[in-house]
Amino acid sequence: MSDSSSNQMWGGRFAAGPDAIMEAINASIGFDQRLAAQDIAGSRAHAAMLAAQGIISDSDAEAIRKGLLTVLSEIETGEFRFSTALEDIHMNVEARLKEVIGAPAGRLHTGRSRNDQVATDFRLWVRDQLDAAESGLQALMRALLAQAEAGAAWVMPGFTHLQTAQPVTWGHHMMAYVEMFSRDLDRVRDARARMNQSPLGAAALAGTGFAIDRHMTAEALGFDRPMANSLDAVSARDFALEFLGVASISAMHLSRFAEELVIWSSAQFRFVTLSDRFSTGSSIMPQKKNPDAAELIRAKIGRIFGANVALMMVMKGLPLAYSKDMQEDKEQVFDAADNWMLALAAMEGMVGDMTANVPALEAAASAGFSTATDLADWLVRETGLPFREAHHVTGALVGLAERKDCDLPELTLAEMQQVHGAITRDVFDVLGVHNSVASRTSYGGTAPARVREQVAAWKEVLG
Repeated sequence: MSDSSSNQMWGGRFAAGPDAIMEAINASIGFDQRLAAQDIAGSRAHAAMLAAQGIISDSDAEAIRKGLLTVLSEIETGEFRFSTALEDIHMNVEARLKEVIGAPAGRLHTGRSRNDQVATDFRLWVRDQLDAAESGLQALMRALLAQAEAGAAWVMPGFTHLQTAQPVTWGHHMMAYVEMFSRDLDRVRDARARMNQSPLGAAALAGTGFAIDRHMTAEALGFDRPMANSLDAVSARDFALEFLGVASISAMHLSRFAEELVIWSSAQFRFVTLSDRFSTGSSIMPQKKNPDAAELIRAKIGRIFGANVALMMVMKGLPLAYSKDMQEDKEQVFDAADNWMLALAAMEGMVGDMTANVPALEAAASAGFSTATDLADWLVRETGLPFREAHHVTGALVGLAERKDCDLPELTLAEMQQVHGAITRDVFDVLGVHNSVASRTSYGGTAPARVREQVAAWKEVLG
């Protein structure tokens, strides 16, 4: 094999030499074009401020404003031609702006740098994603509330170690996820409030000698205030890391619920039926209905976790202020955001469409000695036994039921009294699963009355 053919093989599309390699590794337009709307919004605010401060003329500012709107329209309609040679979204927009309006375009970059420009664009984009996540979480919570309200009194097994523990209500289980996702919602709002400061005007790293008004641009872009330190403004990516952290925790909650839906929809459980919109059939087994949406949610979560770790690794060794490494922040966040939003929407759809198999839930709730704890509590309450002794007596009764291949309520009073003579017929009032859940009236308990209270409270909060 000749040297030239070897170079062609190993070089691939970079066989043209170092220039092609450098262009490919340096360019970010392939992904950061997603920041176009934010980039143009930031430039419009900056140009208006420059004119207000007398740094550029009003006529130049107006030309820039109109030109940027033209460029934005071209991007939105797909007419815009992105160039890898121009590296990034900022230079692509500025180059096209010059073609549209001529010389005034060259004044737009006065008093700023690509460093504060990209930091501003990225914050605006992440802020938009947090707003989208807030809407997605609220929609999912409303779907869960509808399920909880419908099934406030449906009994099902509550599990620990995936073993039957005590009866709970369907509504109570749904409300557990409402609480989880409400904390995700709190984290989204908290992260948004913390990151809502403007880097614009920090310039490359040290600020600028032009008499800019950073408070004006911050207000125009919906930020609470400008960032107080120019080095921090261009260096900080903790807002993106916090977004990924919030997304990771929420994704973990989505994955846990997805796993339950996979289990519940299996032929062995038959707790729920997922709609055809969120299931697929088998190519060779006509009886199968696969919970693909739930499984894909469960899998996609790994990409969000991975993005969180990847960006931590990018940032962990960087000195202040800006380093080109930070170009690697966006793809991770873009991918994580896409998958989080998709998972939220898919879960909302599944929850809204799924049908609970109430008889199967109740049958499972009644199995596995699920009211054993109620029996132990009754012995403490009615006979005065210490709980540890009541626990021992209950264990003996469970053993008797196992040997007779029946459940606790199917034991006769005489059989129970052989284990402990103080047991009376009243014990049967607590052994039914409906009696069990109805008795759990402590705050946060599974009793239907408590579930309905919580549903009503959350409906008022969510509106």
